[in-house]
Amino acid sequence: MTDQNTPPTNQVQGHEAVAIDGETPSERLAGPARWVVIIGTILSLVLVINQLFNLQIAGIVLIDGRYLYILGGMFLALSFLIFQIRGGKGGVPSLLDWALFAVALGCTGYLAQTAQTNLSQGWEYAAPQMAQYVSVVFFFLVLEATRRAGGLVLFLIVTVFAFYPTFAGYVPDPFSGFQSTFMQTVPYHVFSSESSFGIPMKAFGGVVIGFILFGAVLQRTGGGQFFNDLALGLVGGYRGGAAKVSIFASGFMGSMSGSVISNVLTTGAVSIPAMRKTGFSAKTAAATEACASTGGVLMPPIMGATAFIMASFLSRPYVEIALAAAIPSILFYWGLFTGIDAYAAKRGLRGLPKPDLPRLKEVMIEGWPYIFVFALLLYMMIGLRQESSAPFYSTALLLVVNQFRARFRLNLKRLGNMIVGVGMGLAELTSILLGVGLIVGSFSATGLAGTLVNELVFMAGDSTLVLLLMGALTAFIFGMGMTVTACYIFLAVVLAPALESGGLNTLAVHLFILYWGMVSYITPPVALGAFAASTMAGSNPIATGFEAMRLGGVIYIAPFFFVLNPALIGQAPAWEVAVALSSALIGVALISAALQGYISLIGPLEGPLGMPMRVLVFFGGVLIAMPQNGLINLGYGASFLIGAALCAIPIVAARRAHTSSTLLQGEA
Repeated sequence: MTDQNTPPTNQVQGHEAVAIDGETPSERLAGPARWVVIIGTILSLVLVINQLFNLQIAGIVLIDGRYLYILGGMFLALSFLIFQIRGGKGGVPSLLDWALFAVALGCTGYLAQTAQTNLSQGWEYAAPQMAQYVSVVFFFLVLEATRRAGGLVLFLIVTVFAFYPTFAGYVPDPFSGFQSTFMQTVPYHVFSSESSFGIPMKAFGGVVIGFILFGAVLQRTGGGQFFNDLALGLVGGYRGGAAKVSIFASGFMGSMSGSVISNVLTTGAVSIPAMRKTGFSAKTAAATEACASTGGVLMPPIMGATAFIMASFLSRPYVEIALAAAIPSILFYWGLFTGIDAYAAKRGLRGLPKPDLPRLKEVMIEGWPYIFVFALLLYMMIGLRQESSAPFYSTALLLVVNQFRARFRLNLKRLGNMIVGVGMGLAELTSILLGVGLIVGSFSATGLAGTLVNELVFMAGDSTLVLLLMGALTAFIFGMGMTVTACYIFLAVVLAPALESGGLNTLAVHLFILYWGMVSYITPPVALGAFAASTMAGSNPIATGFEAMRLGGVIYIAPFFFVLNPALIGQAPAWEVAVALSSALIGVALISAALQGYISLIGPLEGPLGMPMRVLVFFGGVLIAMPQNGLINLGYGASFLIGAALCAIPIVAARRAHTSSTLLQGEA
């Protein structure tokens, strides 16, 4: 049995809390392995800086292919020392781990040395014999690294699709495709720019790596503590304050880390006990943390690594992706915030005691370096459009300023731990991206993506709603057990073209599949985020999952809002965006109220007619939030009025119930 306070290893393997002092279990690499990871990480970061800033250190100028082979191969090799054959991270690597590390380095050297020849001679289609042998070894190394870093589910999915071209001709329609031999398939995977070293790795080497470095340094220099204190100072004293603090703190840190489970385990260690202390049930405290952490991965400005990969897929500036994702993220967190407020009001839960709250002024004075660094980051990203270099300048500034602050100053031990942590994060993501790239390569080699698109469109007929429902179900299924980035890449290749062919906005479609790929983190039977939080709260995992579905219910509905109404991703005139956002905020608040059975500032939806009233409020909120969507031929005004009419009677009844309850309490 799993200890009640320890996350099950099959659910949270590879995602551990980051401490400011001391080594976490993930950083206890012993002896030479630790130094190899530190040196390898430093050399790789120097390589990245040299490439992105064109410094030409020692006269080194690399073509993109050689650069990606060195970068990807280095972190692939390090992954065998970090994710050891015995399972988990840390400890002493076995001889087999060291052997795989050495072989991976050898393959990397060969691939880097021959990168120019590969490009000029088209080795993805006609590789010489030696190159074929190296590609086979590298191919199996990628699969093994995917298994270690991404888990069994992702490994099985990647393996099936990686070998798919070898039996594509035997698969019945509509899943058949162009068939290749094994020795044709593997070189294509390794030498082509459409497979392992395709769009995902290009985004990693160009932009993502800098933001992962920035996020790790931010956590190590006390950024997590600052944003938690800031949230405490802003909302901690209001009813349900501990949960509202969790929403703010987890949302921000989730955006930086890009990992739901890692975020649950870091911020949840503080937020869940605080929520329990102020009267929240164990399952609700855990569910709140799971929802807040899940939403963080969807929240600009960072959105983990996924936003940058999305920008690469769509060939659009990152800023455009971040701005489009802003309104959906606001809607999700507004729904979660109003749901928590309704939950707290219904149960009379107060905020945190004032003596326990930090003073906002003192928090701002203490945390000015973080505010300044973020201002620089946003200015460089939005004002100067320097997405690749912005995180490096911000990280450098943060490190310099941090050394003048005794509390978080990096000594040699802390610095070493930080570098190891960065290396682990980069090795994990590299292994997953190389593995998922095999899926992309198989679709490219066989033409399966186009076949599936046509089949989905045919099955949906002329119904946009049916196509979206099929897309949502597909995204949910493939999101089970896969990392956020891996899930998005897969769906962007398989599902997005089908939805786009239905006439839907391209950017809205990619955000739609990202959202629906994420819902499995709070939805049983998988619900990895909810299950990880439940182990910290001591609650029943399945009950926590269903509670998370209720609290975060907006995440299931909001994607339909913005994919059918592009104004909700800013793809419309300003006046239309303003009207759509205002309507959506009102509608989302009503939907959350219906799910909680309480309308904030009004009263409870209870009694014999409680459930019918909640249904009316729910559908009224949907109508208000989703006007001009192509499914109902109503204008903004008509849709709003009908929705308001549905909510009118429940609101009046809830207000009367609240007034009666108040009078009875006064008489008592």
